[in-house]
Amino acid sequence: MKKLAKTLELQFITETGETSTISLESPKEPVDTAAVKVAMDQIVASNAFYSAKGQLVSPKGVRVIERNVTPYELA
Repeated sequence: MKKLAKTLELQFITETGETSTISLESPKEPVDTAAVKVAMDQIVASNAFYSAKGQLVSPKGVRVIERNVTPYELA
């Protein structure tokens, strides 16, 4: 049985100018971009996350990734 898996990716610019991503499974759709922007601004302001690429300094983008998963039973 095929399963459609979706992930919401929040992309941030770090202090080194690189991109860092926070992924969330099974996002509520349709995505409310205004609410996501507010949440991303709060994440940056709180300094709650630190990546290997440095501190998060600003939101860059948001996207939903879809993938099909087909599990198989081993005989």
